[in-house]
Order: sequence, then structure tokens, then C-alpha cells
Amino acid sequence: MLETGTKAPNFTLPDQHGEPLKLASLKGSPVVLYFYPRADTPGCTTQACGVRDRRSEYKAAGATVLGVSPDKPEKLAKFDVKHDLGFTLLGDEDHSVAEAYGVWVEKSMYGKKYMGIQRATFVIDAKGVIATVIPKVSPKTHDDVVLSALAELA
Repeated sequence: MLETGTKAPNFTLPDQHGEPLKLASLKGSPVVLYFYPRADTPGCTTQACGVRDRRSEYKAAGATVLGVSPDKPEKLAKFDVKHDLGFTLLGDEDHSVAEAYGVWVEKSMYGKKYMGIQRATFVIDAKGVIATVIPKVSPKTHDDVVLSALAELA
């Protein structure tokens, strides 16, 4: 997993509308880049709805929130509409961005091993440097931790 002080790897991924978004295009303001395993699952929904419910606080901090999962843009669009999320979701279908950030890992469930996304958040400063890494974040406390990290950037 990437560490604090590392330049955030640039990438271009499709958003929930199929439009490409390039991380470098957001330079000049903070970015909250959070990785989650799969859209519309219980923990991922809790986490996304937490961001939705506190979007005014993210906006006040000047931050752009990007949620990244290996889902297709169509599934992300349904997730966005179903929960009225109102922020950018990105589809990393080939998990290349998750790999670049070190969150594509071996997981285990019911004794079966498989590869998947480890839930993690990276707070990237206005210069494109990772200011805070939050590994294995809890969906319920995600926003408190991230907003605190953003406050430290101010």
C-alpha cells in the first residue's frame, strides 16, 4: 500500500456516466480517493451514504470525493441513483488503479482465497501528494476520520 508523502499515481477511469476522469485534472484542491469492494453491498452502501450525508462538509473542505471499485460504470450509475449519492464513482474493472495504490490484495472468505479490494482511503493534497492513508477503514467511522484528515490540510 502506498504511504504518506508519496506522489499519488495518476490514472484515468470511467465514472458512473461512462465519462473518463483523470486524477491529474483535480490538482489544486484536495481529493479523497476511497477504494471499496463492490457497489450496493452493505458495508459499501454504508460508506457511500456516509459521504452523501456529509457532502456539505467535504465541499466546505474544498475536497473532491472519488469512490473506486471494480464495478462497471452501469452498475455504479444504478448505485448512485438508488442511493442518491451525488458524487463521483469510478470503475476500475481491470483493477490496475487498485494495484497501483496497493489495495488489490488476497482476501479470504469461508476458507476460500480470492483477489479483491481492501477498503482503504487516501487523502491527496492539492499538490498531488498523499497526505493521509487510512487502511482497512470502517464504513461507519470513515467520514469522521477523513474529515479530520482534511481539516489538518487546511
